[in-house]
Amino acid sequence: MVEVGSMSKRDTRISIFIIGLLFFIFGFVTWVNAILIPYFKIACELSNLQSYFVAFAFYISYFIMSVPSSYLLKAVGFKKGMMVGFWAMALGALIFIPAALTRTYEVFLLGLFTIGLGLAVLQTAANPYITILGPKESAAQRISIMGICNKGAGIIAPLIFAAVILKPTDTGLFEQLAHMGAQERAAALDELIRRVITPYAVVGTVLFLLGLMVRYSPLPEINTESESSEVAAANAGKKSIFEFPHLILGALAIFLHVGTQVVAIDTIIPYATHDMGISLLEAKTFPSYTLAATIFGYCMGILLIPKVISQVNALRFCTVLGALLVACITLVKGQVTLLGHTTDVSIWFVVLLGLANSLVWAGIWPLALEGLGRFTKLGASIMIMGLCGNAILPLVYGYFADAYNLRVAYWVLFPCYLYLIFYAFYGHLIRRWSRSFSSSPIQLKQEVQPYEVSEEKN
Repeated sequence: MVEVGSMSKRDTRISIFIIGLLFFIFGFVTWVNAILIPYFKIACELSNLQSYFVAFAFYISYFIMSVPSSYLLKAVGFKKGMMVGFWAMALGALIFIPAALTRTYEVFLLGLFTIGLGLAVLQTAANPYITILGPKESAAQRISIMGICNKGAGIIAPLIFAAVILKPTDTGLFEQLAHMGAQERAAALDELIRRVITPYAVVGTVLFLLGLMVRYSPLPEINTESESSEVAAANAGKKSIFEFPHLILGALAIFLHVGTQVVAIDTIIPYATHDMGISLLEAKTFPSYTLAATIFGYCMGILLIPKVISQVNALRFCTVLGALLVACITLVKGQVTLLGHTTDVSIWFVVLLGLANSLVWAGIWPLALEGLGRFTKLGASIMIMGLCGNAILPLVYGYFADAYNLRVAYWVLFPCYLYLIFYAFYGHLIRRWSRSFSSSPIQLKQEVQPYEVSEEKN
């Protein structure tokens, strides 16, 4: 067993590359939902609320699987556990085949739920890896690199998926559906939905092979059970993960952050098509703009953290920016032409939410996991449970979109950013469940424990 800090630069780079590949896969599989939501809405004849069950089915699995994931990883190790995660995702992708053949929305949701189960395992493993593969002061920098891999995949995923399943003539088809007879309409929708069979069969095969690749990769196993003497002393007598307020508050922050992120990306196509009259074939590019804004934020984080700005201050800036942009989305109006699109200016504020969201995840993780010691693996699982915010907030948005309109519904994001501002400025400092903050140097300045790695014999 050797400490992570004693790994050679070459081994560290290889490990970061492998984790980067994982984050690319996360992004590709996750952000394709941005095109699936309007696609299923048309093909399965859904309301706004029903269509956002795509996000619900996908992300509620994180809530269900995150804690079991920690026990799975503890029992079989990180690499075998990640192989199981990839294989679960492969199974979910293959479930799309019978779902498409029968045009059954509920079976599609089962497939998405199964993909989410596998992703929960992978996320539980990958996030602690990248957090501890280097100094804690630059953890946000490393997470930003992973974010570029994730969001870079997110930019191309909807475009590739749309290129595979949508045709130039589909705009006319969508307009004609309302005027077709029941039989003709059903046949047209059956043909439309069955276009997902080939791409998801390919995705399922690739995910299965990636599971084998990670299992036999040189990625080291990490030991999250050891603690430094200082952390052990600070955690003496603690028996429950709920005795770490900064972690629990951080998990709630993750819940709200990922919810705001997925709303910004997954709702922008319906907002463009429904409120602004833009065709689906044109609107498909808007999630990519949002993700490009996120990648720009990541690049700024890599360049500026920690030399110019601390990761805490970057988190504070992004949360305040997010609240201001939500106010602009709902209050500022006016036609603009940008990047070849003539739209209301509000949609570009939705795009800029990508920038506001860029360094929030990277800022919360190191703060929430600080000083957990032997509780780190379970703590990471609690954080991953927060990803169910991706399941809940889109439904809340969809409810208000049906009750009022798509633009007014963006107000649901405002209180989310207010809480994130609270956590960025104060919440991450809380070490005891009391009204007063602890001023103990050990409690406020705990060092991240030295994790250990071992080379697994395959």
